[in-house]
Amino acid sequence: MEKSPTKQQCVPVLDFGSQYAQLIARRVREAGVYSVLVRPDISATELAALSPIGIILSGGPASVYEGHAPRCDPAVFQVGVPVLGICYGMQIGAELLGGTVAPAKAREYGAAKLHLLPEGAETGGFLGGVPEQTTVWMSHGDQVQSLGADFIPLASTPTCPLAAIRHRNRPFFGVQFHPEVTHTPHGAQIIENFLYRICRAAGDWQMGNFVDAAVEKIRVQVGHNRVILGLSGGVDSSVAAALLHKAIGNQLACIFVDNGLLRQNERNTVESMFRDHFHMNLRTVDASAEFLGALRGVTEPQKKRTIIGKLFVEAFRGAAKSIPDAKFLAQGTLYPDVIESGHGHAGTAANIKLHHNVGGLPRELGFELVEPLRDLFKDEVRRLGEVLGLPESLIWRHPFPGPGLAVRCIGEITEEKLTVLRQADEIFLEELIAANLYRSAAQTFAVILPVASVAVMGDGRSYQPVVALRSVDSTDFMTADWSRLPYDVLARVSSRIVNEVRGVSRVVYDITSKPPGTIEWE
Repeated sequence: MEKSPTKQQCVPVLDFGSQYAQLIARRVREAGVYSVLVRPDISATELAALSPIGIILSGGPASVYEGHAPRCDPAVFQVGVPVLGICYGMQIGAELLGGTVAPAKAREYGAAKLHLLPEGAETGGFLGGVPEQTTVWMSHGDQVQSLGADFIPLASTPTCPLAAIRHRNRPFFGVQFHPEVTHTPHGAQIIENFLYRICRAAGDWQMGNFVDAAVEKIRVQVGHNRVILGLSGGVDSSVAAALLHKAIGNQLACIFVDNGLLRQNERNTVESMFRDHFHMNLRTVDASAEFLGALRGVTEPQKKRTIIGKLFVEAFRGAAKSIPDAKFLAQGTLYPDVIESGHGHAGTAANIKLHHNVGGLPRELGFELVEPLRDLFKDEVRRLGEVLGLPESLIWRHPFPGPGLAVRCIGEITEEKLTVLRQADEIFLEELIAANLYRSAAQTFAVILPVASVAVMGDGRSYQPVVALRSVDSTDFMTADWSRLPYDVLARVSSRIVNEVRGVSRVVYDITSKPPGTIEWE
């Protein structure tokens, strides 16, 4: 069970397995109220210990009348705070309070027309501010079929007579649709109504308040000891470094490993920003020769990753041992990582994903972990970076894989291929930024292929490598669609790469979505 880092108001979300559970917590936080995901069978006593001002029951794929369906503690409704049930959460709440749930005549998935009933149309109520006729997003196969006398219907759709309900005597509200998704246009209004009109939230979840609380928490945990952070130059590790530096100053030592697989001018950028601008204690380990030597002749993708991971640990370990009095290792673990690990709710995934391939190092070196971002989602980390004064170019930079350009250099890795790849990649990014498209894309990069294509340059024919361009749009990176970049932008990128990068004969654009493809090529 996750506890909030400070004593600000909290709205726990009981996760019954919904694909939108994280999204519910994010929407609550976006509305200014702290929210955490907890396991569905959490006891009412444990819930009360979080000092909640409200509780949300998420959707889920099960049917409440099945024997193996996840259940919540019935005493949840006696904690003394309002409860909102969404989809499955509405059904289980209605059943526990006297209603019945059964399969619907037809599974409902997609947009539906919602009609507010007289009780639901009250301006100051749960659905206040929502138009009498609006669109909502449905995803269910069961419905609440009947309610006891203590329930009041608030809204309906043509196929779902009880699309929104409330209990007459208890502060329980239910919606069969999903207000947390963007496909429900007035969903944010409904969530805010629950938080502010029903739960009387103060709206105290603000990034400035989080910084103050996090700084104090770091200082209490660390004391006068030193902390080591593996700095990659990515958003998570950079924001973690800035927060730690604000809290403990020179007690923080950052280690940056140059593995020879970085983007154009990456090392200079990181050193200039963190050592010269922020005046952090930054130690650079130049292990490029070791990495490229070990990768010589290797073409199998997983073997590349294994070699890179092993060498990174060795390089990091060597640098860490040279730092006296280091007791803590800091990592940029985010809240989704905690959730996926099973530490945040009823998940059964394996260990927390450790930042930048340093898994096992805390145990090997006897470090204790400091994870200052473990309560935050990615968008909140970016907002934190803004509060801490990090430049926009860093806060909004696209993800870069731990193995670096190794997974974008298909086949054997050579210095020559890496040089071509860096130059092509830099041109692609430059043109995207110039066209004001960088922020709208989630991830953009170039890939060099082990394919020689014919080209006519000058007076002769030549066979030279092909460069593939990849740009995707995504919110969670679990799914992604290829970016519909303007043809004139792609034309400029192609022309510049072929004319400016020596050794490229052809440029192609990857239009594969995820799934079935992955974002990276290896």
